Amino acid sequence: MSTAKQSIKPLGGRILLKRVEEKEQIKGGIIIPDSAKEKPQEAEVIALGTGKKTDDGKVIAFEVKAGDRVLISKYGGTEVKLGDETFIIVNEDDILGVVA
Repeated sequence: MSTAKQSIKPLGGRILLKRVEEKEQIKGGIIIPDSAKEKPQEAEVIALGTGKKTDDGKVIAFEVKAGDRVLISKYGGTEVKLGDETFIIVNEDDILGVVA
């Protein structure tokens, strides 16, 4: 994942995430194709932007840090493909909470 940090640097109040894939459980021998699976809402914070600025120019610190596992809104963010890995860039507001 160090390649993503070097290649994609989010700007402003944006955060670079990588979805945490859930372990696939096959029940009754039925395999669900990837296209029919829901996207996981849990992700790992890879990189942070420079921070959101207020109207008077002060930078607001992020409430998350690199390495945190977070819950994101189901359809929030923009998917970015780098090599064979897919990342998501979201605004801090799209993060619902930190997984403890």
